[in-house]
Amino acid sequence: MTGGPLTPRTADRDPGLQPERTRLAWRRTTLAGAVAAVLAAKAALHGPGASAVTAAAGALCCVLWLAALRLAHRRVRVLAATGRPPALTPPHAAAVALCTVATAVCGMVLVLA
Repeated sequence: MTGGPLTPRTADRDPGLQPERTRLAWRRTTLAGAVAAVLAAKAALHGPGASAVTAAAGALCCVLWLAALRLAHRRVRVLAATGRPPALTPPHAAAVALCTVATAVCGMVLVLA
C-alpha cells in the first residue's frame, strides 16, 4: 500500500519541518505576549483611573511576558540544538501555561479596575 490520504508515508516526511513549525509557533507566542504587555503597560499608565493596582497589574504583565520569553527562548534553543528534539517537559509546559493564565488575569484586572 502506498499510503492514502489518511496514512501518510514516512519516507516523504521531512524531519526538519516539525521543529521549524514549533520554533515559529514559540516566536508568534512571544510576539503576542509582547503586544499584550505593551497594551497592559499603556492601559496601566495612561488609562482612566490609573492607580497603584493598575500599575502593579501592568508591571506584572511585563514580568510575566519576560518569563514566558525566557521559557520560549530556552525551548527554541533546544529545538535548534538537536536533530530530534525531546518532548516538552511537563514543568516547562506548566510554567508557560501559568504565565499565560496569569497574564489574562492581569488583563482582566486592568479592564475592571
